Amino acid sequence: MTINCKGNLVDLSTPRVMGIINITPDSFYDGGKYKDETEIIAQVETMLANGASFIDIGAYSSRPGADLVEESEELARIIPILKLLLKTFPDILISIDTYRSRVADECLSLGAAIINDISAGNLDPNMLEIVGKHRAPYIMMHMKGTPGTMQGMTNYENLLGEILYYFSEKVALARAAGINDIIIDPGFGFAKTLGQNYEILKKFNLLHTMDLPILTGVSRKSMIYRLLETTPKNALNGSTALHMYSLTKGSHILRVHDVKEAMECIHLFNAINGSENHL
Repeated sequence: MTINCKGNLVDLSTPRVMGIINITPDSFYDGGKYKDETEIIAQVETMLANGASFIDIGAYSSRPGADLVEESEELARIIPILKLLLKTFPDILISIDTYRSRVADECLSLGAAIINDISAGNLDPNMLEIVGKHRAPYIMMHMKGTPGTMQGMTNYENLLGEILYYFSEKVALARAAGINDIIIDPGFGFAKTLGQNYEILKKFNLLHTMDLPILTGVSRKSMIYRLLETTPKNALNGSTALHMYSLTKGSHILRVHDVKEAMECIHLFNAINGSENHL
């Protein structure tokens, strides 16, 4: 299973790590952490050195209750950082976390490789057309409503059945728009109760019926720290536990704050499965 990133085929038969860089003041875990270009470059350099295949940049927070960021502000935040990282790391594969087609268009034109859309096109009707135009890989996430309303939209008659139906519709639309490489993200924490997040993990195998790469985004989320009665800062151990579990269920990409620890999970997982070359 491969995806085409700017003409380079990335093999997902071995799980990959996507490192998270939030250039926002209000992200739930690392908001405001990266205050200048030097800190951002240092963090990305560390993530790449630790084994990240992709770097995911977000310029707005999608946590419940986050302030709305205007499109102009999102562009003002993300474009300088994208240019900086592409100049500093010419071979970097950057994913842009946005639901806005204009942001996607400008970033892909500058050299971003992937679009990561929490709304799967629901929040901007032009998104699929833009991603198709650029022939970029597209991560589509399951969510109902918006980040501001999603936590009031957690009623499902059949959680996994509705998620799979959602993806079947979205994948058909994406294919019609010319998008060849599609990655699905079940949307942990987005329009899901605590219990529903763990139901998705329990029934994770059902996601493979889509025959598409699967991205798992659980790093330091409330589904971990609320269950363990701790904080995002102290949720690394819980994140690692769920990363390993998701690998055993066939996850292809781990979207994480802590690249080194996620890569250690992958190395151990590969060792168990006999695919570590040095064993």
